[in-house]
Amino acid sequence: MAGKRAARGTSVQPANRFAPCSSTRVDDGWYQAEVPPARPTEVRYERARTVISRNQSPDLPFSQSINPYRGCEHGCIYCYARPSHAYWDWSPGLDFETKLIAKSNLAACLERELQAPGYVCSPINLGSNTDPYQPLEREQKLTRRTLEILLKYRHPLTIVTKGALILRDLDLLVPLAQANLVHVMISLTTLDDTLKRRMEPRTASPAARLKVIRALTAAGVPVGVLCAPMIPALNDHELEALLAEAQRAGASQAAYMLLRLPHEVAPLFTAWLEEHYPLKAAHVLSVIRQCRGGRDYDSRFGARMRGEGVFAELLAQRFSKACQRLGLNRREGYALDCRQFCPPGQQLSLL
Repeated sequence: MAGKRAARGTSVQPANRFAPCSSTRVDDGWYQAEVPPARPTEVRYERARTVISRNQSPDLPFSQSINPYRGCEHGCIYCYARPSHAYWDWSPGLDFETKLIAKSNLAACLERELQAPGYVCSPINLGSNTDPYQPLEREQKLTRRTLEILLKYRHPLTIVTKGALILRDLDLLVPLAQANLVHVMISLTTLDDTLKRRMEPRTASPAARLKVIRALTAAGVPVGVLCAPMIPALNDHELEALLAEAQRAGASQAAYMLLRLPHEVAPLFTAWLEEHYPLKAAHVLSVIRQCRGGRDYDSRFGARMRGEGVFAELLAQRFSKACQRLGLNRREGYALDCRQFCPPGQQLSLL
């Protein structure tokens, strides 16, 4: 393919693994173009049956999550959620970034599920699969509506994002924080603007994300930093600097994850590496496989987030020592208050 699609994370469109057949575009020489045309974002609407997803993964600090959108316009090349687009007969490549689904009835579904007689309150995470503050949220406002409902029901939540749009919702986040009902993690992967533009083309800049941490902290909203993913020989050398800048901005908690390459993400990431960092590609992939038992990915609980081997152990030690030096993670996370949960019309528990 000549050139690269403007402002997108990947320039390839592999078939999804469930498709019974696939087609390949061939250049017959009749049309020449140095730069492929920009591909606009398409938005489709889904009438969801449920919006609260549940998991029993020991690797995750939450058991419930909500994703207002399927697909993500941020276009992060490493996104582990890309393979989920195959369930919609779309490609985990460009389709994941450009064909998005908005859950138009999210508010009604959420209220119905929270009012169910057997519902047991535990923190709900926003951002477990796709970013709740991706550009589409500016017009759709599904994340904001979710916050409004959770505040009305006094329900605890956590948020993971790399979008500066979260500051729009300070009027909701502040009262949630005052009631000990919210904790935010800002994903910060690099301080290098060039790497950011290539790796996460439609996300907020590193400086903007640090500004978000400062603004949330100033408003009294508890905030931490998520250094994820750490990619060997590409951004792992920034780990200490990322933690230091986040701590200076006001973050009090920190976490990290090693790059994950499930299913179609592996060939997409490999193609991206060879396009942007051809001299590093072989080395980066070699170290990743050393951390994954010789494979691109290891899906085992306990290993998929951290990896194994010398490099993974060294990364864990570096993270631990940096956090200790910077005073991060002095508290064991944030114990959000589930006792306040009360659907409208019901009484708070006396216990």
